[in-house]
Amino acid sequence: MKKLFLLALLLLCVGGVALAQDTVKIGFFAPLTGPAAADGASALNSAQLAVEYINERGGVLGKKIELVVYDDGLKPSEAVAIARKLIEKDKVVAVVSGSYSGPTRAVAPIFQEAGIPMVAAYAIHPDITKAGDYIFRNGFLGEVEGAAAAEVVGRLLKAKTACLLTVDIDYGRALSAGFKSRAEKIGLKILDEKFFPMGEKDFTPYLTELKKHNPEAIFISGYYFHGSAVVQARNLGITCHIVGEEGFDSPKFIEIAGKAAEGVIITTNFDRDDPRPLVKWFISRYKEKHGIDPDMVGASAFDGVYILAEAMKRAGSLEPAKIRDAIASLRDFDVLTGRIKEFTKIGEVVKAVQVQIVKDGAFHHYGVIDDPEIIVPKE
Repeated sequence: MKKLFLLALLLLCVGGVALAQDTVKIGFFAPLTGPAAADGASALNSAQLAVEYINERGGVLGKKIELVVYDDGLKPSEAVAIARKLIEKDKVVAVVSGSYSGPTRAVAPIFQEAGIPMVAAYAIHPDITKAGDYIFRNGFLGEVEGAAAAEVVGRLLKAKTACLLTVDIDYGRALSAGFKSRAEKIGLKILDEKFFPMGEKDFTPYLTELKKHNPEAIFISGYYFHGSAVVQARNLGITCHIVGEEGFDSPKFIEIAGKAAEGVIITTNFDRDDPRPLVKWFISRYKEKHGIDPDMVGASAFDGVYILAEAMKRAGSLEPAKIRDAIASLRDFDVLTGRIKEFTKIGEVVKAVQVQIVKDGAFHHYGVIDDPEIIVPKE
């Protein structure tokens, strides 16, 4: 009896090892708790949908993808500890960052040193990809998206003047810098810029000052909770165009702002009206599972997993170096957030910027910015 038990135990262990070998481990971290938990949940939900989508269609190289998930709490120090676990304990072959710039920037050099490819879903800090050739970004640099916003204001809306309302952190300043640089090139006059702290809730004083200039448009860089507060201040009699960016790209923005959100235009990474089957599948499945519309954060996290899976297939290998090479060589590859034309030498994505407008309580297609002078990041 004892021998039979030991034999069964041995078979169980061998089966467990075989099962483990039948999966491809991709690391994933996001702020699942703390001030950015809503974005963390969106990123994780969507990354899990990517795994579901890929595994339902045969997985990768005959294996199922397994997502190894950790919560960084929006803390760079926690992200560093997670990176060590993913490399040393979990033995992942690649990683997706579903987090903000702080944690992502902290771990990029660690994955680079370990030779583990990482795709940053939406974190914008330029230093992330500068960590080395194993680090890629699927989202836009702040300067790219800011420049696209200026193109929207000056070209699509045909405005001649604008004011800027900027959150006083790296994120806001990068968007502002891109906007001002492009505005100068296309003759869009910047009348004034006001900076506000991350925790600001009352925008009446800022808007009162900007209103004095009578701008044709106001470009706001910040997050959905900033944007929803700003547009509520339209009772000040401000009737000009309100243009935001991907920080507004959340169902929470429309939920909180209500009717005041109508007509707001944003530059972002996701077109809800994209007719491609993959996009329709994602939107439908996300709403079915979670009861709300997906957002840019989620779509970008989905793409992070999707890009890695495609690279593994093209490489025909799970060796990190070959996965890295396959990502770097991707050309004209369709993902949720558009068509990736290529990745630059330092791992920055080149693809069109999507422009959305709030209409009838939902984000809809307004336009696309695909001028190479704007969407190709400066090396």
